[in-house]
Amino acid sequence: MSGDSLKNDLTKVLNEATELVQKTGNLSDLEKLRVKFLGKKSLLIQLMKSLSNLKGDEKISAGKELNNAKKIINDLLIDKKLSLTDSKNNLKDDFDLSMPGKPSSIGSIHPITKIMNQAIDIMESLKFECVEGPEIEDDFHNFTALNIPDSHPARAMHDTFYLENNFLLRTHTSSVQVRVMDQKDPPIRIIAPGKVYRKDSDITHTPMFHQIEGLYIDKEVSFSNLKSIINIFLKTFFEEDDLKIRFRPSYFPFTEPSAEVDIEYIDNNGNKGWLEVLGCGMVHPNVLDIANIDSKIYSGYAFGLGVERLAMLKLGITDLRLFYENDLRFLRQFQRTEI
Repeated sequence: MSGDSLKNDLTKVLNEATELVQKTGNLSDLEKLRVKFLGKKSLLIQLMKSLSNLKGDEKISAGKELNNAKKIINDLLIDKKLSLTDSKNNLKDDFDLSMPGKPSSIGSIHPITKIMNQAIDIMESLKFECVEGPEIEDDFHNFTALNIPDSHPARAMHDTFYLENNFLLRTHTSSVQVRVMDQKDPPIRIIAPGKVYRKDSDITHTPMFHQIEGLYIDKEVSFSNLKSIINIFLKTFFEEDDLKIRFRPSYFPFTEPSAEVDIEYIDNNGNKGWLEVLGCGMVHPNVLDIANIDSKIYSGYAFGLGVERLAMLKLGITDLRLFYENDLRFLRQFQRTEI
């Protein structure tokens, strides 16, 4: 290759580089041009390798021409990069403030959580302390300490989620009451809200649901005290001063006497009926004795309510599964409303 031929090639390279750099509109394409004209496999590198074929002053002159061309192309790339960077940073100056914005969705508290918080607020206003406990329990706290015999159906495999080493997913938050009785001396006045687990699933049951259990232990606690608290809670929760409430005799291993609590309702056809809302009773003496609380001195009452049941009644929901299907069309109904 002669010196004149090299100069012609350099002129073509400079003209092409100048034209392409001026036309490029983004930093990514500019980087590709840098590789094309200054990279290890670029034409400039090939021309530099050909300098060995030249001699004397021709070689010196060609070397200067190559270095000058490299500097010109490098300066072009730097100037263009600065120009593109400045225009990118100044895009905000070209922003049209009159353009409509894109709305963003706003999350909200789940309706079950709203109902639970409302129930907790009512019980705390009645001086009950809110406590929590583990969702993974042992057999003693979940069953034995609550006077539930080994033959009781609640212990069956088809009702309870059993884990290894005698552990299980708690079937009620009554286990929290047991732990509190182990740790505190009377008087005890608590509620225990939280998740519980049972092998059941249909339009009114799910394998995981929420309970709020209450416990009051002191001297001379009576069933009349229990009825008074239940009446106040239900009338406040459903916001009906004339709400009709009835107590039906029932059986629970950990309370004696025991009762189911119903409220009167009117269906869409105007027919009256009764709906069960919670279970309650006086704490069984055996439960107190297991917790080392003298049942001859102290007495107490306990109650347990299902949060989902309360939510269905208050919100008019007929299928419990709607709460957990994550259908935004359903959940958005409660997004900006006070339950």
